[in-house]
Amino acid sequence: MQTVTAVVSASPDTCWQLFTDVSLLTSWVPGLREAAIITGSRALPTEIHFEFAGAQSTTAYTLIYDYNKAERLVRWAPKLGAAHGVAGMVRFDPDGTGTRVTYGLKHGDARSQADREMGDVQRLLDAFVARVNALR
Repeated sequence: MQTVTAVVSASPDTCWQLFTDVSLLTSWVPGLREAAIITGSRALPTEIHFEFAGAQSTTAYTLIYDYNKAERLVRWAPKLGAAHGVAGMVRFDPDGTGTRVTYGLKHGDARSQADREMGDVQRLLDAFVARVNALR
């Protein structure tokens, strides 16, 4: 799993809320066309179906989520479409007056090069940081 970090000037709780709000995912995840909760609550969905629209194709997969609120840690793994999906984690740790965000991803074996570029871990973290900064 490739892991990257960044520090943002928002609280860990603000970061947690932005990351776990499925209705906001299309506002920061590159190429994400739709995210729909399959199981779990709106506050903490346990299974989400994703559809991405790339330049050459559409990719869809389902991820299963696990939450540790005390550690502000979210983990996910593919369920449906595992070869095209991603496994990963994000953690939000206090860092001075902001938050250190640690984001990690492992791509499924069948992901195309275009999907890997669109889902590059640094690109995703940068997009998340930009969305957090836009809230200020």
